[in-house]
Amino acid sequence: MFDSLNLLSGRRKYLFGSLILLFISVICAAFSMAGNNDFDIVRREVLLRRIGDELLLQSGDSTSRVLPVEKISENEYQIRFENDLTFQPDSMVNTTRRLLAKDPLTRDYVVNVLNCGNASVAYGFAISGNKKDDIVACKGRKQPRACYMINIKFKPTGISTAKNGYLLGSLTFLAFVGFIYLRSVKPRRALPNCQYNDMLTLGAVLFDAKNRKLIINGKTIDLTGTETRVLLIFALSPNETIERSRLQKEIWEDEGVIVGRSLDMFISKLRKKLEIDPNSKIVVIRGKGYKLEIRS
Repeated sequence: MFDSLNLLSGRRKYLFGSLILLFISVICAAFSMAGNNDFDIVRREVLLRRIGDELLLQSGDSTSRVLPVEKISENEYQIRFENDLTFQPDSMVNTTRRLLAKDPLTRDYVVNVLNCGNASVAYGFAISGNKKDDIVACKGRKQPRACYMINIKFKPTGISTAKNGYLLGSLTFLAFVGFIYLRSVKPRRALPNCQYNDMLTLGAVLFDAKNRKLIINGKTIDLTGTETRVLLIFALSPNETIERSRLQKEIWEDEGVIVGRSLDMFISKLRKKLEIDPNSKIVVIRGKGYKLEIRS
């Protein structure tokens, strides 16, 4: 079998193996990130309940409950209370900032305190990873006792962005590798069986395509796999012009890539190996391609 065919077979196996490994990696990463995501969400909800608990204590209430934290959207949560409460804005800002600092994935968030009856905003502030961008107002005004809900909306960074970006990038790369693999297994144009079984006569030269050899007067010259394929195309159409585009397509394009100057290099090597017979030579047909001239 030709070197080029062995190379193609090895490339297919390599690409197929890479495709499988990448697919497994993406699946494992997705499950790993999903598990980490669940853990971080639960941990964040515990911190939010701590915020609610400390606000109740600051309000003088040590007996009523903080109701279950509700996740109202991908990055937004709501803290609710069993009873009415009052709060000092300064204390709320400091408590929230201190506790959420324990969440490594939290940098930027907006807090809105809503009235239970009409969901109007009673107080709000914004905290940024860059402290100078914080927005905090009305610190000294104690709020009246009432039914409040606290909405905290986090900037979508860390968990979701990292997971989505990683998966999107991996799937894009997976699609690219799959495309390359499918190109590599594209069926190669079959050449006649004589390339494996028959000896072809080129003037005084015998061309043994099966064993990749030229034989003249008992002298043997070895050919590479690509040289054999190129010469076989000429040998099956002696004294006929073979277009460059055909040679490139049949030798390289079916492997997924067209090599420009490589054709000229292989033609040059074949010319030197055919010099042993002055009646057989490959000539350039300007503007068209090449021809294997064989004189009787």
